[in-house]
Amino acid sequence: MPIVSVVSSLCAVTPERAVGNDELARMVDTSDEWISARTGIKSRYVASPLETTSVLGAQAAKLAIEEAGLKPEDIDLIVCATSTPDKTFPSTATLIQAKLGCKVATAFDVQAVCSGFVYGIGIVDALVKSGQAKNAILIGADTFSRIMDWSDRATCVLFGDGAGAAVIQGVDANEAKGKGILASVLNADGKYADILNVDGGASSNARVGKLRMEGQAVFKHAVTNISSAIEECCEKAGRPVSDIDWFVPHQANKRILDGVAKRLGIPEEKVVVTVDVHGNTSAASVPLAYDFAKKDGRIKKGDLVLFEAMGGGLTWGAALVQL
Repeated sequence: MPIVSVVSSLCAVTPERAVGNDELARMVDTSDEWISARTGIKSRYVASPLETTSVLGAQAAKLAIEEAGLKPEDIDLIVCATSTPDKTFPSTATLIQAKLGCKVATAFDVQAVCSGFVYGIGIVDALVKSGQAKNAILIGADTFSRIMDWSDRATCVLFGDGAGAAVIQGVDANEAKGKGILASVLNADGKYADILNVDGGASSNARVGKLRMEGQAVFKHAVTNISSAIEECCEKAGRPVSDIDWFVPHQANKRILDGVAKRLGIPEEKVVVTVDVHGNTSAASVPLAYDFAKKDGRIKKGDLVLFEAMGGGLTWGAALVQL
């Protein structure tokens, strides 16, 4: 029988420190009213110097491994989606591997910015189905506070830090009983790289750089690209959008979330929104939103869940998962 990729667990963590809009207003020319009206964001979490991407990623991975009833030595594939690695190299995935105490395994990073976790779902799914891994851990972790220009009120108010992790296991199709990753769609268009980027890099100027964004240009592409990917993903899986129990989108901006849901006819009560408490946490955004809705009792085993994201690159994609 063929192997399917089943999401056995998904957990997330945030740094200890929460920063509200009023605190930001004391640092930059802005206000709670200005931020809330334009983005829907009320607060975000900011990592301490000791809370690196690998530290947060390892915390989330440990919780996911325990929830799946596994041990670190059972993991044979570690994929970390991040744009804020601890080091230029080695990969953050290998640092997380060491922190978890996993055995020798395949470990690498995925760099698709905010789409990283969704890209990771497609990549891990392919590796598991091909038999190259049985028990994989997919991590989405970012510390965007490290690359913020804290004098730029148009960007510094938007982003936060966090991490999420999913255990994805290869299971015989008969045993899976319909559960698993049903389909994923991944896209990119590099000609729009300049509208959302970091102005530094080892090869270009040997600097880490700061995040730069043309907000209106990004918004223009977001709703159209994301909606198209979702429709293609559902068609690929043979499931209508109306079958979806929960829509777990990348938490970039409340207006984008509303625009996509309206365009696809997804009822507001099916959309998981956490941008108000987390801000945009890039690759951690989707798993953080999922974990939030799992903890408050909304998302349950057996639900059909749609994930989507769009990030710098531009990259975008969607994945449909039967829990």
